[in-house]
This record gives sequence, C-alpha cells and structure tokens, in this order.
Amino acid sequence: MKTILIVDDEKDIREALEGVFKDEGYGVTIAGSAEEALKKLEARAPDIMLLDIWLPGMDGIDALKEIKGRYPSLPVIMISGHANIETAVRTTKLGAYDFIEKPLSLDKVILTVEHAIEHKRLTEENSALKLKAQTKYEIIGVSKSIQNLKSDIARVAPSNSWVLITGENGTGKEFVARNIHLFSNRSGRPFIEVNCAAIPEELIESELFGHEKGAFTSAVAQKKGKFDLADKGTIFLDEIGDMSLKTQAKILRILQEQSFERVGGTEQIKVDVRVIAATNKNLKEQIVKGTFREDLYYRLNVIPFHVTPLRERVEDIPLFIEFFLKEFSRETAREVLIVSADALAVLVNYEWPGNVRELKNLIERLVIMTPSNVITPDDIPSYIKGAAPVQPKNLFRSTLLKEARRDFEREFISRKLKEFNGNIARTAEAIGIERSHLYRKIKSYGIEHENLAM
Repeated sequence: MKTILIVDDEKDIREALEGVFKDEGYGVTIAGSAEEALKKLEARAPDIMLLDIWLPGMDGIDALKEIKGRYPSLPVIMISGHANIETAVRTTKLGAYDFIEKPLSLDKVILTVEHAIEHKRLTEENSALKLKAQTKYEIIGVSKSIQNLKSDIARVAPSNSWVLITGENGTGKEFVARNIHLFSNRSGRPFIEVNCAAIPEELIESELFGHEKGAFTSAVAQKKGKFDLADKGTIFLDEIGDMSLKTQAKILRILQEQSFERVGGTEQIKVDVRVIAATNKNLKEQIVKGTFREDLYYRLNVIPFHVTPLRERVEDIPLFIEFFLKEFSRETAREVLIVSADALAVLVNYEWPGNVRELKNLIERLVIMTPSNVITPDDIPSYIKGAAPVQPKNLFRSTLLKEARRDFEREFISRKLKEFNGNIARTAEAIGIERSHLYRKIKSYGIEHENLAM
C-alpha cells in the first residue's frame, strides 16, 4: 500500500484529503504543523507528501529545506492559497516535485500525486539499473595501471571529450568505454556499440547512418542508424582500425559536422553524440601504411586511454580468478570452488595472450569440468602448465585462495621493496598505494629488508 503524509493547518482540508486518498487505497497520515510532520517522518517515511506553505511555527518552505536535507528522494508536493509564481519557482528549486494552488481540485491533486509516485518509481528503477550496470562492468584490479585507469575514468567521464582506447584483444576496452558512459552526464541516455570489424563493407553506411525506404532493394522501410540511435548519448566504435578508408572518410565528416544524411536521403540529421573509439591496432603504424586516416586519428584521439595486458599486472590475476569463480559457481548452482596454491601459481605465471577474456573462459571451463571442489594443476590444460614457469610451492602456503592471495601479496611487496632498495615512499608510488598503507602491510606481513626506509 502506498502511503501519503498530508500536512496542513486547516482541519477541513486535512480531513477532506484524508478521505479522498483513503478511498484511493492509500495509507494516510496527517499533521497540522511542520514540527508534527517532521516527528512523523522520523517514525516512518511515507511514499509521498503534501505540504502546505503557510503553517504555524515553521513554515512550509523551511520545512521543505529540512525534509529534502533528510529525505532527498521523498516527493513533496507544495500546496498554498496565498502563493505567487516566485514562491512556486522557489519551492521547485528547493526540490519540490510540484506546486498546487488552493482552492484544491481533488482530481488534480490525485493526478499530481500519481505522477509523482510514478516519477519516483522510475527514478529508483533507473538508479537500480545504473547500479546493476556499474556492478556488471566493474573494472577489477589493484595494480597501479588499473588504479590509474580508474582515476582517469573518474576525471574524464563527466566531460563530453572524445576518447580513444587502445589495448590488446581481451583486455577490457569495452568495460572502460561503458564506465566512461555510466559515470557521465549521459548515463541515462543510450550507449550504442558498433563493432566496426563485424559489419560488412557494403552495409556499414546503412548501419551507421540508417537508410530511407527504397534506398536499395531490401530497404522496405526507413531505418535509423547507430548515430541516430545514440543521439544525446554515447556511441562506441569498437575496432575502429578495421574500417575501410572510404568509411573512415564518412565517419570523419559526421564527427566534424555532427550531422549526416541517411542512405538514399537528402535531409541533414543533426545529432549530439559522445564518441568513444577502441582498437587493438597501432594506429600510428596504420597511418604510415596508408590504411588509416591521420586526420581521423587526431580527431578521435582527444583523450587517450591504454589498457595494459594481463601479463603486466599479475597482481590482478588472483582477483579475477576469485571474481569469475563466484560468478560461474552462481550461474551453475555449484559451491564456490577453491584453487589450490600450486594451481594458483600456474595461473599467475601464465602469460595470458588472450588476456582477461582468456582467463574468464578458462575459469568457466574449470567450474563446469572440475569434478571436485578444489582446482589443482591436474585440472588445468597442459598448454597453460607447459608455458608457465611455476614458482616454488612455498610461495603460497595455503590451499585457500584468500590465504594464497595474501602470500602472493607478501611476496610481491617484498620483491618491489628489493627493486627500490627498501625505499617505502618510492615502492608505494610504484605499486599505487599510500605510503602509510604500505607500511602497515609491511608490519602485518613481517617483511624485513636491510635497507628499509620511509
């Protein structure tokens, strides 16, 4: 049952509104002053609130400020018989959902309340979807390169600047693109992905720009293109280096003018899109070869991002293993598997040419195919064991992943301290954590170094 709090100093209005909303199926609470209303809010927050401006003691405007400070998501509809446009504007700026003048039209009040509740529902739904998307596309890692990447995303996302993401296949370039969109002001708008390598050359113009009815034999109706669909949002041009020079020229024109014509059409269509591009190719080498336009490169490369391969951030591998084990165990309704210390050593030391995607696929395979609840080296494919120079067994002292990861971190910090001659400040900067945090880890792990210095 939806609940409503009605605040008005006039008894007749309170009782009339109470009767109407009870008939509509609402749970109703009433108050004759702002002070009484605030006490009732503390006891139980309603789904919506009707608040009179002219009240004895604290007036409705001051009460609105207090309420929005404590309950920012609560829809508040202001009512008054002595208000003007200035007052209505002021309350709206303070966060009121709407403003209704007395004498009240009960039909209008009911309709406004229904709209406010629907607006609240949609807002909560959008917030939940956004949170779900952020969780789904969470960037995992504690390595310095990943910490820097997250920091750069947070800095760049709120802007409208275009981004070029480079990195090997499987490193997670799409995750970077989606995070930039999710943390941007365009997050409520479309994120349209275009795999430039997967669209046939003869269809790419129609895919990107759309077509008019009759533009070609199979064009039986008008179709919007990807740029049209991405209006006010973000378009992600994945594998941009695989586009033909002809298509690159057309892309360059739309990027410069933010307008285009559909295939078979003459109307100029204006769009507002943020462009994020990604490639696994070295575009500068492609420019030298004559297979990629230099002007397009500099148009896209406003803010460059690079996603490092997994082999260069081995400290992130145990985190990925733990994450994927939980994910696939949940999907297959299995108890979460444990990785033995020897198996973890094999996985950490493999170079992962397919990067995170290859690791994810392997963990899915192991969750499905491993007969016991402990993954051992015998369960790991021979091509990984053969390629991995396994570390000594005493590097990982437990069969539990949590403890093995702790042992790995101890060894990692010890080696980095040795690399920087025991200098804690330089080591902390190199591995991307606070100096005080590193010092606490050194003490907790009992790490000793002859040249240890702050």
